[in-house]
Amino acid sequence: MKEQSLYLEKENLKKDLKNRHIQLIAIGGVIGVALFMGSAQASKMAGPALTLAYALGGIVMYFVLRALGEVAVEHPVASSFAGYARAFCGPLVSFITGWTYWYQWVVLAMCEISAVGMYMKYWAPDIQQWIPALICLAVILAINLVSVKYYGEFEFWFALIKVVTIIAMLFVGFAMILFGFGNDGVAIGFSNLWTHGGFMPFGWTGVSMALVMVVFAYSGVELIGITAGEAADPEASLKSAIDKVFWRVLVFYVGSMVAILSIFPYDTLPKGVSPFVMIFEKAGIPYAASIINVVIISSAASCLNSGMYVCGRMLYGLALRNEAPAFLGKLSANQVPANGILVSSGVCLIGVYLNYASPDSVFYYMSAITTTGCMWTWSLIMYIQFKWRKSLSDEAIANLKYPMPCYPYANYAVGAFMLAVTLGMGYDHDNLVGLYVAPIWYGGLFLLYKLFKIGEAQQKADLSIQTEW
Repeated sequence: MKEQSLYLEKENLKKDLKNRHIQLIAIGGVIGVALFMGSAQASKMAGPALTLAYALGGIVMYFVLRALGEVAVEHPVASSFAGYARAFCGPLVSFITGWTYWYQWVVLAMCEISAVGMYMKYWAPDIQQWIPALICLAVILAINLVSVKYYGEFEFWFALIKVVTIIAMLFVGFAMILFGFGNDGVAIGFSNLWTHGGFMPFGWTGVSMALVMVVFAYSGVELIGITAGEAADPEASLKSAIDKVFWRVLVFYVGSMVAILSIFPYDTLPKGVSPFVMIFEKAGIPYAASIINVVIISSAASCLNSGMYVCGRMLYGLALRNEAPAFLGKLSANQVPANGILVSSGVCLIGVYLNYASPDSVFYYMSAITTTGCMWTWSLIMYIQFKWRKSLSDEAIANLKYPMPCYPYANYAVGAFMLAVTLGMGYDHDNLVGLYVAPIWYGGLFLLYKLFKIGEAQQKADLSIQTEW
């Protein structure tokens, strides 16, 4: 039986990402400012049950990655799920998905440059927030324009800084909890997880509200699929990265939340102060605030670095599918989609301006908008995998290199999770902006698609590669 055909654009990107790059990119894309700073705010919503919210989010994230991995291992392209969407959902969904993922990362990049501006004020309180934001954007732009190899190297070291810091915090934190390190030898124990109004003081409503921050924290992990188009050995790299990122995220996020909320009751965590700083200071580590500040800034720079990488590749794929201006599909001499990176950086200047005009609220509004984009992306990935699996014969299914477990029940469970996140956004005033912006964005893309007859142009395009499934 002949399977459905998949049409993918021809890509000429340089395959310079090694396995070690992709391993750190996988975890670096997930660990951002949301962990180092957002955990205090999220704990006010769910209390100690924030640990449960991160665990649930981690499980959902794993199935999303396995769904993406099942298709990406068979067909590794930089356009990833946006390209797959064309085969299963048609040009309209492909157009909306590609531009939405680009928009998601541009907005996330604005969040990260805002974080850089905010935390540089620790050393230079009189500096205007937009200045370090602009400098950081310029440096990351230069890195991404050189070559994908340099992007991989910088992301490797950026991510390594975050990983080492979290491991150090876990070591110190659990030494306090179990052995009384930094607490005059008196073990703190885990009782703070249930003695301040219970483990779930705000019920499931609080957990649902916290899931919004959880999705924001985990957003970006799907960029593993995009690296497949430039991986030297995509099958081995993707399998290894996806298998390991789940356990690493559970240890880093859930482990960090258990340590923080065991040492400090959730209702005592002050807004604007990293719990990591509080733990290191309690342990008597000198210059704790400065150390964590460096880590937070490098974390923000890491996510911005990934943002520029993703945005350039997404615009490149859109152009090859005739869903974006043709000049975005051209590569530089180093085989880098420089035009897409430059355009994305130019849009990020809006974030620099917002740091000038509204420095206190820009980060929180941008994070809510990012979450809605992530919800679309994750939902679509699960749908693509569902359609892909249904299109295969029994023989093809048996020969899959990396099948997603728990199909199709995992697909339904992720859909229910997304509904819970949407309800959580409706309960939180700060996150309502994401629900307000989403219909405007998707409606605008639909009108553009119809106005410029993008679908008709694409159907007439010369699709140069036909891959049999």
